[in-house]
Amino acid sequence: MTVDGLTSLTTEQLKRLLSYLHQGKLGLPLDAHSIACAGFQFRHQELMAALRGLDEAGVRAVLVCVLAERLASEDAQA
Repeated sequence: MTVDGLTSLTTEQLKRLLSYLHQGKLGLPLDAHSIACAGFQFRHQELMAALRGLDEAGVRAVLVCVLAERLASEDAQA
C-alpha cells in the first residue's frame, strides 16, 4: 500500500489551504462539507487521510511542515 500524503497537492494549493486556515475560512474539524466549501473537493481523499480529526493547531502544523519541506526541496533544486 502506498501512502501519498499531501504530495498530490501543489505548493500553491497548500499555501491556499494554510491561508484559509489563518483567515478562519477552513471549517474544522475537516469534513466533506468544509473541504468542498474551500474548493478542494477534488482532493477530498488526500485531505481526509492526512488531516482527519486534527484540531486547528494540528492542521496548521501539518501544512506548515509540508510547505517547509516542499520549499526547502524546491530551493535546493534551484
